[in-house]
Amino acid sequence: MTIRHFTTLADCTPAELAYLIRRAGVLKARHRAGERHAPLPGRVLAQIYEKASTRTRVSFEAGIAQLGGSAIFLSPRDAQLGRGESIEDTARVISRMVDLVMIRAFRHETVTRFAAASQVPVINGLTDHAHPCQLLADIQTWSELRGPVAGRTVAWVGDGNNMCNSYLTASALFDFRLRIACPEGYEPDAALLARHADRVELLRDPLAAAAGADLVTTDVWASMGHEDEMEKRAAAFAGYCVDAAVMAAAAPDAIFLHCLPAHRGEEVAAEVIDGSQSAVWEEAENRMHAQKALMEFLLLGEQAD
Repeated sequence: MTIRHFTTLADCTPAELAYLIRRAGVLKARHRAGERHAPLPGRVLAQIYEKASTRTRVSFEAGIAQLGGSAIFLSPRDAQLGRGESIEDTARVISRMVDLVMIRAFRHETVTRFAAASQVPVINGLTDHAHPCQLLADIQTWSELRGPVAGRTVAWVGDGNNMCNSYLTASALFDFRLRIACPEGYEPDAALLARHADRVELLRDPLAAAAGADLVTTDVWASMGHEDEMEKRAAAFAGYCVDAAVMAAAAPDAIFLHCLPAHRGEEVAAEVIDGSQSAVWEEAENRMHAQKALMEFLLLGEQAD
């Protein structure tokens, strides 16, 4: 079987992504029904973390365990990744010992270089450029609550970061329209904007972006690695909080998503994230189910529902 990697959403076709969303729902239903589904006995997932995470670690470790496998956690202190040993040499060694590798890194190049030298599938758990696993969970959540996302409108409010880049990629692969509201100087990847210009609109006004939108989503203003910019970013993003007024501008049945962790009173108001339109807790749980579908797919291919 050909080695498949998941460094961005674009590593899969629209049909494969649709399968992953459908399969994640099946695995979630089976899990909630108490059904044991362990198609990966003895398989080992290596997790390499340059950036710490709560949801990524728990969702991957719980997910591989539920599939019958096990996980190894490697912190920056435990791995020589790019720190005396080349990324390629680390990949050559680790991929001879495990069945899957998940990397949560600062630079996207770290993941792509590792994947190029790996003998097993490599999953991007987050980089400065993309967060594709989170997008699988977001689309799964939307699909569960509202049906197909194709033809709908998504509003992104805030920093043009890795999450925003992934929504840009997703807009073409899942066929939805995207409006991005961000301050000048904090736009998403210019190449991605140009590539998806036919379905993406860049705005400065959160209310204009949210007008009639079916989904409103955001992220923290200062992601990990930007802590020294917090004061500067707080000033730049003043007025970009997803509050009751922003949600009121959206469609009446719009839902709110946030990849977490959230800073109430900054990028989102407490009344929104804790309100009736918020689906962030289902979204967080769906990280595990979507990643179970992804790991199964990368190792076994598509499975009958």
